[in-house]
Amino acid sequence: MEKVFFREAGAGRGVVCLHANASTSGQWRALMERLAPKFRVLAPDLYDAGKSPRWPSETVIRLRDEAAMIEPVLEKAGSPLVLVGHSYGAAVALIAALMNPGRVRALALYEPTLFALVDAAQPPPNDADGIRIAVAASVAALEAGDEDAAAERFIDYWMGAGAWAKIPEERKPPIAASVVNIRRWAYALMTEPTPLEAFRSLDVPVLYMTGKRSTASARGVARLLTAVLPRVEVVEFDELGHMAPVTHPFPVNEKISAFLDQVK
Repeated sequence: MEKVFFREAGAGRGVVCLHANASTSGQWRALMERLAPKFRVLAPDLYDAGKSPRWPSETVIRLRDEAAMIEPVLEKAGSPLVLVGHSYGAAVALIAALMNPGRVRALALYEPTLFALVDAAQPPPNDADGIRIAVAASVAALEAGDEDAAAERFIDYWMGAGAWAKIPEERKPPIAASVVNIRRWAYALMTEPTPLEAFRSLDVPVLYMTGKRSTASARGVARLLTAVLPRVEVVEFDELGHMAPVTHPFPVNEKISAFLDQVK
């Protein structure tokens, strides 16, 4: 198997940044540049993203498989380290923290998408219905051989109707190519077996960021997790949505940077 690909910048205490679905480690370039004077920042590509290896299944993966794949990056970052994550990457960060007690100094998370927690708290219909519908529409498009339509359903769910159409044409092919993995992403996030109560054991500072304009699914997960994380600081961005770390990196990165400066 190929080795995990990661970007690296700076020197100092270790920070590992985990990207969202349909993205790559490149989404963290601006944050890495900002943190590099004080921190050693590493940003891996998760499975089937950027230059990292492929996962053999199109339909099944566990978040702990992603966490295991980035183990060499965590090792390189040193201990204790800080995990930064967005969306799927934030979900991986939470599981990685549970898998590595004592190794994680703090977490900075933007809307982890642990939808299994929503279903466990209340069977459907619930806050996760919107993402279920979007996934079903994307899968139907893939089965019809239309990757562009699959990407449109996925991106428009997270960024609002018409968002896909506004993306420059030259940027669309890699996004559409990555969305073929949507069944696997959905499996990981909707069947994650870790119970909500397990996150009470994460007795480290957690910055939990949300966007007021985000989806019901992401906000539903936030309500559950922020109620059990013992040392959580919640920050809500009034004008931003789920993809803010990509669409509006400056205010998000500013908050992450300030949080890291406070972490001892």
